[in-house]
Amino acid sequence: MRSDGLVLEHSVDVPVTPDFAFEIRTDVSTWNDPPARFSIEGAFVEGARGTTLIPGQDPLRWVIGLVVPGRSFVVEVLLEGALLSFEWHFDALADQRTRMTQRIRLSGENAEAYVAQVQRGFGPTLVEGMNRIAEQLIEADAVHRAQPDSGYEALLRLIQNRTRQNRS
Repeated sequence: MRSDGLVLEHSVDVPVTPDFAFEIRTDVSTWNDPPARFSIEGAFVEGARGTTLIPGQDPLRWVIGLVVPGRSFVVEVLLEGALLSFEWHFDALADQRTRMTQRIRLSGENAEAYVAQVQRGFGPTLVEGMNRIAEQLIEADAVHRAQPDSGYEALLRLIQNRTRQNRS
């Protein structure tokens, strides 16, 4: 019997466009969740494989699920008899704002076996993490607005530098 063992969700409204938020969030080099480190094999497209490294733990393998450019993407972790999905949605609001939602969904035949672990691992930090991502997007957008010719690469360097500082 298939089960939705757990759903955790949080949204934040960010004063950036959905396209901007999506572009930054789909660049794995900007993912900042110390002490975890993230990598992806190739482009951020459906079917691409990635890895999360956390000191003292086995590598966690994941795959990019459905991607709707500028609107949403899903990162999926296949567990024994269960699926852990991280669904990201970028919904346009008035005045070039975005409601950014992360939904963490645990489902499958054996989902119940992972509920406590997923709850402990993501529940206490979901709000703080989403707020940190929102701040990162606001900062990157401010740089982009102040220096529009600096380009995407300059924005990525800014975010990557902040990411490295947070890991130290």
